[in-house]
Amino acid sequence: MTTDTVSPSTGPGALPALFVSHGAPLFALEPGSTGPALARWAAGLRRSHPGLRGVVIMSPHWMERGATVMTGARPATWHDFGGFPPALYALQYPAAGDPALAGQVLDLLRQAGIAAQGDAERPFDHGAWVPLMHLFPQADLPVVQVALPVGAGPAEVHAMGAALHGLRAQGVLVVGSGSMTHNLREFFGGGHERAPYVLEFSRWIEAAVERGDLPALLDYRRQAPHAQRAHPTEDHFLPLFFALGVAGEGWGAEYLSREVMYGMLAMDAFALHAPAAA
Repeated sequence: MTTDTVSPSTGPGALPALFVSHGAPLFALEPGSTGPALARWAAGLRRSHPGLRGVVIMSPHWMERGATVMTGARPATWHDFGGFPPALYALQYPAAGDPALAGQVLDLLRQAGIAAQGDAERPFDHGAWVPLMHLFPQADLPVVQVALPVGAGPAEVHAMGAALHGLRAQGVLVVGSGSMTHNLREFFGGGHERAPYVLEFSRWIEAAVERGDLPALLDYRRQAPHAQRAHPTEDHFLPLFFALGVAGEGWGAEYLSREVMYGMLAMDAFALHAPAAA
């Protein structure tokens, strides 16, 4: 059911859903192998889907008490971090917002029974603009950001994605931006030699994604090896379930990156393609 070689050029139908690991803010300046992989994939997507009209993205760096959607027309670029080189703070991602698309997202969430509200003042946080700089460096597609609800678990975030499933056939790329592993204590603790648990956790998740095992993924906290160490808190893993929900059932997985940065930040990124009959 799944493959490692699926291409955006498989047809002009529904867009894939996408999960990206946005890593540390320095990913904007230090792309490693993941940044170029995202750029190549997005360039292929634009060739095969010339009707691509916008992006909806969830980042864990925007958390609200309930589902919230960016509705402003000109979101600012927010440098929501400290202690990094000055060059990082000079970066801007001047993509437009899309109030009409934001309204559609709000309607779809509400139709699915998910209470949702708009926020016209929300800027892009680095969980959105950093990966988008690699995917769409021209910043020429409108972007709508969606907040991660405080207290939501995998099932609730999956339901949010599922509510937006239909956008894939309307020229909208829906992205979950998080991190395959995210242990900040280890990140700031130094000694960035690759920790074995990072690959053990990441490859368990990959195997579950490739076999389409949504029940195991939803129960990853209990079933996946080293889940608590990989994610002391769930926030950076939950956008993966947003992408899975958008993908629907019977997806085919295309892995774009398995890079590990700083020994403990797994930068996995993958696209989820609908089956040919969908």
